[in-house]
Amino acid sequence: MFAQILNMTSHGFKSSKQDFAFGPWKVTATKTHIMKSKDIEHLAEDMNLPSLPEMLFGDNVLRIQHADGYGIEFNAIDALKRVNNMEDSVKVACAQEWQESRADSEHSKEVVKPYDWTYTTDYRGTLLGDTQITVSETSDRIDLEKLKAREQIMFFDEVLLFEDELHDHGVSMISVKIRVMPTSFFVLLRFFLRVDGVIIRINDTRLYHEAGCEYMLREFSTKESKIADLKDVPACKYTDPNEIAQYLTLKLSKYEKLELPLNESQTTIAE
Repeated sequence: MFAQILNMTSHGFKSSKQDFAFGPWKVTATKTHIMKSKDIEHLAEDMNLPSLPEMLFGDNVLRIQHADGYGIEFNAIDALKRVNNMEDSVKVACAQEWQESRADSEHSKEVVKPYDWTYTTDYRGTLLGDTQITVSETSDRIDLEKLKAREQIMFFDEVLLFEDELHDHGVSMISVKIRVMPTSFFVLLRFFLRVDGVIIRINDTRLYHEAGCEYMLREFSTKESKIADLKDVPACKYTDPNEIAQYLTLKLSKYEKLELPLNESQTTIAE
């Protein structure tokens, strides 16, 4: 399947880049082809990982940047830097078989060592700019009910960062999507892991900002359950992160306030 996708992307894929202005902010969504094998090999060596995801979009990015230069972006390389390159996070019978199958691939010349072959990452975005954005814990919460209200969506896009089928034993993927409303924007970065017969895990990062506000709210959560504990859930839901998320056990949550540097243009309301 991936060979077909690689063929399509190399022969018929057209890169796309969308920009959208939201007051003093510029939202950029860039989507392009899968990284070339040689680039993946060099990157794997730099990261000290025996292999990298089969579908790695190293140049894909969602960037939200203020006119003064600071901001936040979401990219595959920084997401992979958060993968544990020292030990397995999921020890299953198929793991050794999977690693051995990758040992002879063009992406790895070294002896396979233990590492997180599920590519689980707790990546929450990359801060931009010389001007420091201050990050601190907060008791404030994103008003999800407010986000459910029917409001005009002025801009929407989704960017895939990487995906791997775990040697036909499931899926590991991370993507980010944004929607911009007249007075706010909302971002969801989601890492989704399903190891068939073993575990389902979702790491979500939500980012919310209202125009004229001096901060963004960022919420991170980890939900996971063993598939043996999901026996009462229809198996058809296992493959859809939106469906299965409500059945998973919350393991970790973190709430942060990203305080922005003060400036006059920040108070501009998007028209």
